[in-house]
Amino acid sequence: MDINLVMRQLENEQWHSNRILLGLSNDPLTQKFLFVVFTTVYILILLGNTLIIFLTITDKCLHTPMYFFLINLSLLDILYSTSSLPRMLKDLLSLHKSISYGECAAQMYFALSFGISECILLAVMAYDRYIAICYPLRYTTIIKQSFCIKIAISIYICGFLLSISHVALTFNVNLCGHNKINHFICEGPEIISLGCGNISAVEFVIYLCAIVLLLIPVTFIAISYIRIILTILNLASGAGKQKAFSTCSSHIMVVTIFYGSAMAAYMKPKSSSIPDKDKIIAVFYAFLTTLLNPFIYTIRNKDVKESLKKLDRFM
Repeated sequence: MDINLVMRQLENEQWHSNRILLGLSNDPLTQKFLFVVFTTVYILILLGNTLIIFLTITDKCLHTPMYFFLINLSLLDILYSTSSLPRMLKDLLSLHKSISYGECAAQMYFALSFGISECILLAVMAYDRYIAICYPLRYTTIIKQSFCIKIAISIYICGFLLSISHVALTFNVNLCGHNKINHFICEGPEIISLGCGNISAVEFVIYLCAIVLLLIPVTFIAISYIRIILTILNLASGAGKQKAFSTCSSHIMVVTIFYGSAMAAYMKPKSSSIPDKDKIIAVFYAFLTTLLNPFIYTIRNKDVKESLKKLDRFM
């Protein structure tokens, strides 16, 4: 067999196996501007979340279950943004924005894994606040260090396992037609839209999975905070009420931003999908939430602010 013929066939197969990410804009000047913006965003994400991790590890006053979970939230934010942002930055400066099936599947898998893990973690953090406020005398016996470690490991395992089915369903669809993905990252709905034949069953299953993965944690969080609010309202001390509300306010803000943007992205009907609008929503839940989290916890949290003051005096 002619080796050159074999090589040409392999090259053709490789070309057909690639897809092109259209990104946020086709205008070269806009792409350069976006590169500067998102490079700054990525640096701030890394710095902000790394600072939270550093403060929590080095300050013994923050060695509590609440801040142990906060470390994991910051770590997930770093991992989640790193699964997508570097590739996006590369594409903004590149003339060739093609991505292989393997790279696309890997990007989707890790982004989903870290995203699902964060969904579960935010629910666990709500449970931690619920026990701390509603059962303060039993808090240290229920939320032990060993319990926190087991929960954290379970969260990551759940994220990695649950994302497998989503990616498998998405890449089990036979793709045809044009090879352009109208997005800046590999998102399931955009990839499935390139499929041949009847893809409604796959779309329904993935849509159902998204609803379950979002609604179960957010329902658990809502119930926890209803119980927390009722407990706070029954507190006799005004200072106690203020401290309890202050403790929960940062987490409520993070939950609202994260779940609000995720639901806007994944729970909307297909008929209302507008590509440019979907990209803006994706930017918000993929990058801006991970950017805002450390600032929310720094500004709203008294303990973290005190730790920052200690660091400033030390430096």
